[in-house]
Amino acid sequence: MTRRNRRQFLQQSVSGVVGASVLGAAASASASEAPGAATAAAPASSALSQGRVAGANRRIRVGLIGCGGMGSGDLRDMLKSGCECVALCDVDKDQTAKLSASIDKTFNQKPALVTQDFRQVLDRKDIDAVIVGTPDHWHALPTVMACEAGKDVYVEKPLSLTIGEGRVMVDVARRTNRVVQMGTHQRSATHYAEAIDYVKSGALGKIRVVKTWAYQDWMGNIPVVPDSEPPANVNYDMWLGPAPKRPFNKNRFHFNFRWYYDYSGGLMTDWGAHMIDIANWGMNVKAPKAAVSIGGKFGFPDDAEETPDTQQTLWECDNFSMIWEHATAIGQGPYMRDHGVAFHGNNGVLVVDRAGWEVLPETERPAGQKKKFRMAGEPRRSAGSEDYHLKHVQDFLECMDSRKRPRSDVEVGHNSMIACHLGNIAYRTGRRVAWDIEKEQVTGDAEQQALVLKEYRAPWSLKSFTKS
Repeated sequence: MTRRNRRQFLQQSVSGVVGASVLGAAASASASEAPGAATAAAPASSALSQGRVAGANRRIRVGLIGCGGMGSGDLRDMLKSGCECVALCDVDKDQTAKLSASIDKTFNQKPALVTQDFRQVLDRKDIDAVIVGTPDHWHALPTVMACEAGKDVYVEKPLSLTIGEGRVMVDVARRTNRVVQMGTHQRSATHYAEAIDYVKSGALGKIRVVKTWAYQDWMGNIPVVPDSEPPANVNYDMWLGPAPKRPFNKNRFHFNFRWYYDYSGGLMTDWGAHMIDIANWGMNVKAPKAAVSIGGKFGFPDDAEETPDTQQTLWECDNFSMIWEHATAIGQGPYMRDHGVAFHGNNGVLVVDRAGWEVLPETERPAGQKKKFRMAGEPRRSAGSEDYHLKHVQDFLECMDSRKRPRSDVEVGHNSMIACHLGNIAYRTGRRVAWDIEKEQVTGDAEQQALVLKEYRAPWSLKSFTKS
């Protein structure tokens, strides 16, 4: 059998791969991720780097940093698309051993390097791209260091732990001319693109309010457990990395790190990364001008989580308002959906989630007349069985060849995360945040500004990557 080149492989796998994406149970529980066509072209790479990564006729060689649910799912879709796995890295040796055995069985590939230190992955000259699937507090440094090492990056969402990290990631990606894609794979879903086209058509009339939400009924009480020694196979100091030093606690480790501000931002960033991204796409905005947020641990006040199980955030944007709400252990969100985005115009409301989209007509009651609809509306249009996570990964690989910017380019991801982070800053400080969109800084509040870019624990630092 003749070997297909990678471009042929991608074209055939887009149409031929059927069924759910192989993210595994941990990935589907994590915070599943999604515009349209790649638009602006990235600046041209050097001839050397272009020759290294552009080869539709040869395999792209990848390394994975962070071998949990989302990282392993990203890697599997890259291997489906014809890539070669050169390296696996995780601070937990059990994670790398499990994934190494799995890809050997499924793809007949054995990584040349298995390590607990991501810097060893970046040192290899035979790696073209890295996947960053670590906890959120470890997204920024591996990404910018990979860019400096001449590698393209597929980084999971949320892009960053803070707004300041995101800005550094964008600046370094641009300076080094690297392709950096955030794993918000809804941007690659056909039905989301169709819904956004409808929003931008003007048929809804003037859009006044955009609602975003995530109600997660599968999440519940996390019992308090005492601190303990870390597992023998885990390099816990490396896991903490730039985060403050503290004793190991299993509630703050795999998966549940999401509910602690040292490592993540709760559902506001975990699912907000997805939903706010769609809102930004539809409204064509960079960031809000201000944010307020309320909430608390109302469902499980005594459990182990730090972030709120119930939260509402309101953002002030130019000529419209945007709302976020989330809750754990209950699933009946707005429009009887556990997640979604609703664009509410004068003529109607478009509601979109991962299952599909529809348009609900608005009503009016002229003086002396009966109530009537302002538009015809659109019946529910199903998302079908499209594997848009695979499409998102393949968009990244194609952009490595073309050097165009991918659908969830690092700056798209950064802009979508700004609102999420501002919501958490408002919640944590208990007051309104005023945001200077162009300067990307808080106006008139030093405590809030300190949360825009937090200090790293030594010896880790982002300072060498920031603009002077």
